[in-house]
Amino acid sequence: MGVRPTRVRRPLVPPDLAARLPPGQHPTKRWPVLHYGEIAPFDPQTWDFSVSGEVESPLRFSWDEFHALPRVTISGDLHCVTRWSKLDNSWQGVSAQEIAARAGVTDRARYLLLIGEGGYSANLPIAALDDGVLLAVAHDGEALSPEHGAPLRAVIPSRYAWKSVKWLRAITFLAEDRPGFWEDYGYHDNADPWREERFAV
Repeated sequence: MGVRPTRVRRPLVPPDLAARLPPGQHPTKRWPVLHYGEIAPFDPQTWDFSVSGEVESPLRFSWDEFHALPRVTISGDLHCVTRWSKLDNSWQGVSAQEIAARAGVTDRARYLLLIGEGGYSANLPIAALDDGVLLAVAHDGEALSPEHGAPLRAVIPSRYAWKSVKWLRAITFLAEDRPGFWEDYGYHDNADPWREERFAV
């Protein structure tokens, strides 16, 4: 006589939290570590961050220069395409709009490409900058840990978390869209969790 497989039941989600969860997501208090490739080493003496493409003034910051930029704090939920959501995060860092203004993004720019260590990248429409995109150096009042993208990671609360590139080193503004790392493997260009835009097909 066969043994019935045990169904794993997730705990019921309180109604106030359920309203904040995109379809197919469940809340977690942990912060799972997921990324492609190895954790990038960080040397503040050699690290830099650059802005290029459809801009009037390409930028390059050393770590000290970047660290001296005006800081902001945003609150936002983090939704992973693997179906967990970490709610009520507080992020500290530099607004992507601040960077765009300093670079003088031209009217030709329609997209941007976030570029991390090891060739990892993610694309976004430039309109996503209005959604509170942050270049984060700290989480919940503490400096980011290496496994979560220190010294710098992008944070895009309105998109699935693969768009929030860890170990961020550059932003390129583009006139035409260019797929990022996971988008080349069939993940959705827009990645809106409320629309469950997980995959292109």
